[in-house]
Amino acid sequence: MIATYGFNITLTARPGTGDRLVDLLLTGLDESSPGASEHCMVYLLSRSASNPNIVHVTGGWTSEEDHHRFFAGEAAQALMARIEPLLAKEPEYTAHVPVRGKAAF
Repeated sequence: MIATYGFNITLTARPGTGDRLVDLLLTGLDESSPGASEHCMVYLLSRSASNPNIVHVTGGWTSEEDHHRFFAGEAAQALMARIEPLLAKEPEYTAHVPVRGKAAF
């Protein structure tokens, strides 16, 4: 399978809650979470080098439809509900069309 839909999202946590945000996002690799979906080709978390409360998520999915279908589901909605109170502002989301690359973690 290859990724035909991707995104980057920047999340800014409330001061002092960056570690908690990262911990919750890492549960995205657990069974029934985004990173465990057969349609998720890339699930990468990064932190800002200058601000530990800024977290970036990069995702690559087999299709935009698979991505939206998964995030409309109960498990993803529950994760988002736990993340939302930690955020200092609205997430910055950018959709992408993957061309080519490599992911080896």
